[in-house]
Amino acid sequence: MDAKELRGKSVEELQKELYELLRGQFGLRMQKATQQLNNTSELRKTRRSIARVRTIMREKVKQA
Repeated sequence: MDAKELRGKSVEELQKELYELLRGQFGLRMQKATQQLNNTSELRKTRRSIARVRTIMREKVKQA
């Protein structure tokens, strides 16, 4: 998801998005561990998306 789109969301929506990303990351790690993950770049994309969401959440909390 784009940072511009994330900035338009509320903190509650960002928390929901973060939760979904963390669940997805767990699933990808389990697939990797069981040799079922074909596209390993998904792990990196998910990790960066999580960092992006956390950064924007921090920005919003600081502003308030």
